[in-house]
Amino acid sequence: MPFALQSMSKVFSYALALSRHDSEELAETVGVEPSGDPFNSITFDERHDRPFNPMVNAGALATTSLAAGATPEERLDRIVGVMRTCAGDDGLHADEETAAAELRGADHNRATAYLMRAQGMVQGDVEELLGLYLRQCSVHVTCGQLATMAATLANGCVHPTTGDRAVPKDRVRDLLSVMYTCGMYDSTGEWAYDVGLPAKSGVSGGILVVVPGKMGIGVWSPGLDASGNSARGVAVCEEISRGLGLHLFATEDEDRLTREEATGD
Repeated sequence: MPFALQSMSKVFSYALALSRHDSEELAETVGVEPSGDPFNSITFDERHDRPFNPMVNAGALATTSLAAGATPEERLDRIVGVMRTCAGDDGLHADEETAAAELRGADHNRATAYLMRAQGMVQGDVEELLGLYLRQCSVHVTCGQLATMAATLANGCVHPTTGDRAVPKDRVRDLLSVMYTCGMYDSTGEWAYDVGLPAKSGVSGGILVVVPGKMGIGVWSPGLDASGNSARGVAVCEEISRGLGLHLFATEDEDRLTREEATGD
């Protein structure tokens, strides 16, 4: 059953920004620090006059604003193009009915975007930017497609079957690092402690999980916890990480013990 990417789309707008801008240029637009606030909080990094990171709404509006193109359609196509490359599916597209519904309830994001323009964090037509952002969030995928997208990120941002590259090799680490430190809303620290993998969640109930060099995991279960993450999805990912010894900081002994427990040896 297809579902909207919602905030998981932020991974791909940031991936596009990483592909087109060097680190210094991008740092002028958005930071890489966890905010510790809810994903829709209207707070900024006041020292640098920018959103804290690309995985909160303000940061995603900033990275989406960087998408090049003569028209909104061209700009959207560039963002969705990264998603298509990661999924290996040229049919991915924004669901306009979902986007229209999102736009009707977008006052909070609209306020954020106008405040950002007033402070010089974004330029141009705010309504066009808001529409572009909501349309990228409205791309629908299946759980299998989400897992494939995660697998592409795990494979150095190269699709494991087509061989197509989604992100330059030298920017993969940047993308996964921000997912690890900022990807699970204001419970990212707990996720890093318990699961220990780069990930991004969305309020549709999806979680995209990257196991670098090994595999990708896609989870979908709509019931959300207090932070806006899939409650069952988080629990399942904890079990998978623990059962397979996938935590990035697991020792070799921990890996061996979890494999033995799983096989009964």
